[in-house]
Amino acid sequence: MAKKSKKTEEKEANAKLVEFGSAITQIADEKGIDKGKIIETVEAALAAAYKKDYGKRSQNIRAQFDEISGRTKFFLVKEVVDETTREFVVEEEGKEADEKAKTKKNAGKFEKSSVSAESSDEEKLPRFNPERDIILSDAKKAKKDAKLGDFIENELESKEDYGRIAAQTAKQVIIQRIREAEREAMFKEYKEKEGEIISGTVQRVEGRNVFIDMGKSTGVLFPSEQIEGENYRIGQRIKVYIVKVESDTKGPGILLSRTHPEMVRRIFELEVPEIFAGTVEINAIAREAGGRTKIAVSSKEEGIDPIGSCVGQKGTRVQAVIEELSGEKIDIILWNKDPKKFISAAMSPAKVLSIEINEETKQAKVIVPEDQLSLAIGKRGQNVRLAAKLTDWKIDVEGGKNKEEVAPEGDEQKVENSEQEAVNDEK
Repeated sequence: MAKKSKKTEEKEANAKLVEFGSAITQIADEKGIDKGKIIETVEAALAAAYKKDYGKRSQNIRAQFDEISGRTKFFLVKEVVDETTREFVVEEEGKEADEKAKTKKNAGKFEKSSVSAESSDEEKLPRFNPERDIILSDAKKAKKDAKLGDFIENELESKEDYGRIAAQTAKQVIIQRIREAEREAMFKEYKEKEGEIISGTVQRVEGRNVFIDMGKSTGVLFPSEQIEGENYRIGQRIKVYIVKVESDTKGPGILLSRTHPEMVRRIFELEVPEIFAGTVEINAIAREAGGRTKIAVSSKEEGIDPIGSCVGQKGTRVQAVIEELSGEKIDIILWNKDPKKFISAAMSPAKVLSIEINEETKQAKVIVPEDQLSLAIGKRGQNVRLAAKLTDWKIDVEGGKNKEEVAPEGDEQKVENSEQEAVNDEK
């Protein structure tokens, strides 16, 4: 067989380098990992392979890979230490040392019971290892300005031939490091999306927990974050709110929600251009997921109707939000600095006759027509409860002899008058 010329070997080597560089770029793009991380992974793998075949277990070997030339340099790294940070032990040689070690091992069980409290409390220093450590006086011979805590690197002889075990070790290091880098990249990506809504597909349902495929990762929708009455089927596309992203060994742990009040804000931002642009602002939200939501809006520019912008022509915009929230009713009111006007609007759809407020205790007494008392309170107290949450005021509703009090935090109150519930249901 004809021997390859030097030029042919150089061309083949260059072609392999180009192919290797393309592979690194491809992995970085596919996995969403920084190219520098891939190079670090390759260096760690090469260092592990070198250590396996040509180094010692206790050595700290660093590899430096040149992406352009394709060559790798190896360095033995040692930390500069002194007598106060390491325990210097002179090992005995020969048969006498072996016998002493054997005797010490056999007596270990009995020594444990006789160790004093004083000696057990002593902190043991790590042993000086000449393969990993170097004393300051020796370090200064190699580097004049060396000081404690520095690392001295000595270049090692480069090797190109590695055994099967070393190659397998390098492969495992690359797989593990790339997985770690991929998890880190995904965590960073989704961490930046906290507080946003994202479209996903129902991947599977385990018990009452629903797992949502969001493309690169999977999030979980716990029962407490699901809208009551909603049914989820595999393959269904839904919008979810990213509540929290936590780092996990298997990937980013993503907590999703369909009940979070901020989800309403984000959906309105998608459906109402004026809100997205900032000309219309949602000042407050009070929500009971699956039932009713009240939002208070205001305009930052004259001539723009904030309520009309949210409702849209023939109610198309608000209807799109309602459909996304599985038919949840939405009340849109005008936000006002004046507490009386704001509370009056928050009590909608009931008509308010008069309001008395106590600013010190943040309590308000609202008078409504007696025939609208059930409407003002709402079914099981929902309307007045949401109004209290929205305005952050305690509200007393009066109409004749009937009276209901609701705190802003919204203690659930039931209206047991069946006639009042019937009127509200008709509304």
